[in-house]
Amino acid sequence: MDFVDQLKSSIDIVKVIGEYVRLKRSGTGGRYVGLCPFHQEKTPSFSVNQTRQFFKCFGCGKGGDALNFVMEIDGLTFPEALKLLADRNGIAMPKRSEFSDAESKLRAALHEIHVIAGSLYQANLRGPHGADARAYLVRRGVSQEMVDTFALGFAEPGGQSLVRRLAQEKFAPAEIEASGLVRRREDGSGSYDFFRGRLMFPIHDESGKIIAFGGRAMRDEDQPKYLNSAETPIYRKSSVLYNVHRARNDMRRNNRAILVEGYMDVIGVYAAGIKEVVAPCGTAFTNAQVRVLHRHADTVIMNFDPDPAGAKATEDRARLLLDEGLHVRVMELDGGLDPDEYIKENGAEAYQKKLDQASGYFHWLADRARARFDMRSGEGRVDAFKFLLPTVNKISDKLERAAIAGDLASYLRVNADSVRESFARADPGARLPALARRGSEPGGAELAAVRRLVSTDPERPLSRIPDSPVAPIERALLRAMLVSEAVCAELLPRLSPSDTDAFTTREIFEALRHVENHSLSALEGRLSAPARDLLHALLSADEKIEEAAALELAKACLRRLETDQRKRRVAELRAQVKEAERDGRVDEALAIIAELERIRKNSNGAGEP
Repeated sequence: MDFVDQLKSSIDIVKVIGEYVRLKRSGTGGRYVGLCPFHQEKTPSFSVNQTRQFFKCFGCGKGGDALNFVMEIDGLTFPEALKLLADRNGIAMPKRSEFSDAESKLRAALHEIHVIAGSLYQANLRGPHGADARAYLVRRGVSQEMVDTFALGFAEPGGQSLVRRLAQEKFAPAEIEASGLVRRREDGSGSYDFFRGRLMFPIHDESGKIIAFGGRAMRDEDQPKYLNSAETPIYRKSSVLYNVHRARNDMRRNNRAILVEGYMDVIGVYAAGIKEVVAPCGTAFTNAQVRVLHRHADTVIMNFDPDPAGAKATEDRARLLLDEGLHVRVMELDGGLDPDEYIKENGAEAYQKKLDQASGYFHWLADRARARFDMRSGEGRVDAFKFLLPTVNKISDKLERAAIAGDLASYLRVNADSVRESFARADPGARLPALARRGSEPGGAELAAVRRLVSTDPERPLSRIPDSPVAPIERALLRAMLVSEAVCAELLPRLSPSDTDAFTTREIFEALRHVENHSLSALEGRLSAPARDLLHALLSADEKIEEAAALELAKACLRRLETDQRKRRVAELRAQVKEAERDGRVDEALAIIAELERIRKNSNGAGEP
């Protein structure tokens, strides 16, 4: 067994994917489902098969094993994904060049550079250059515990400390430049630190690795006030949320996320004991960040600054959250304070109370409408309602949408029946659950259909399960052979290539003939991408089948195939008899009739009618 197979056999794909996606057990056979992290969806179509150790999304089509998942979601190369999973599971990586490439080496160097930079910035904050930054943190009420927890630091103003440190560490100039933390001077006279004279906030990916920094200016003349790392091979701003690696466990535990504006707000709320708090990293809020939230929680409470810009940000971001099917609430604080300031003035308990009382987004939006329109006139109330209508119609659940419609009608003093009519006219139709569109759990129904086909009605023609390209008998035969190496070894020799020529899954059966040790990864390696996707789709719908039952079922399938083959042969021979009789070739016709009689006797000997 090579290292890749050893690693795959040593890890649990449910545990690996469960670090990124909330999975729920579904039925039997080690099957789990969740919201796909690779595309926007409101109904789970993402399936993980623990028995087979692979995943499949029926919405976007992505699938594969644990390595494929980590490569896709973290944007890693194969060697990087291999090392990540090996490190997480305490498995030593062999030192072989095949497990490394130029891109992986660059990304590894960038991660190391960011670790060194983080340590340097922390040392600077503790040293003489960090006095002003330390004083600022004291004024903002940031404790030493939070300074250590968030690994805050300081970039000294001279602009040469990181340049010198990285040169000492013998990093290649291309690696240093690719980090974005050091820039070349335009006149070619050398390099300088990108961050200078700033309070530094390390930004981590979901696994906890430092991938970028945010820096706050300590002097008014240094603009912009906040400066963030440029994008690099390890950092994509649009996909990252500040503090998500610390927050995700509490997000799952409480099924909510607190979304605030900036780094200091996150630290202030976290220090108050509310740890499921995150913020964008100085960039526009994106669908990718929304999906990160939805992987861990169903409710998002937004707590932005109460000024017009904050209200606008709340509206804009709420639309993205609603599109993803999240429940959205809005928290407003008294006195025009941001979260960090409010907690310092009123305490953590007061903030927690405000959090618990956060209003639903639509009531918050209705209050905005009431302030914008003349609620003393019927026309103004109708205008307020029309202002709300496009947003409310983004709710995918019909019952929830109807309840909110009635509630808002009462709140705005608009005729409830008229409101419901308007919502009904604008309703684009609720989206059916993903599994309902493809037919409900296919495993049991298909196996029952196959058993009927092969045991009670051998004359019945083969049919296809709706929306499946694979006939039931073909599907069941393949599943049975994949149950164990013993089943496959006993039955595959009885299945000739001509038997599978007409199969949709013929490429999979052919690959099975050349795979040793019944290895799923080896089987996948012999398949084209379409055949691999088909294999994943078949196995994702699998029920748990015991080996004995699988053997019995597969034998029945083979008997049915043999019966069909004999029937086709009989039909061919009968046609030849008619043709020979028509041409007066009596001896040839008699010989064909004798062959037909032999087939009939053999069929009766096999127990067929």
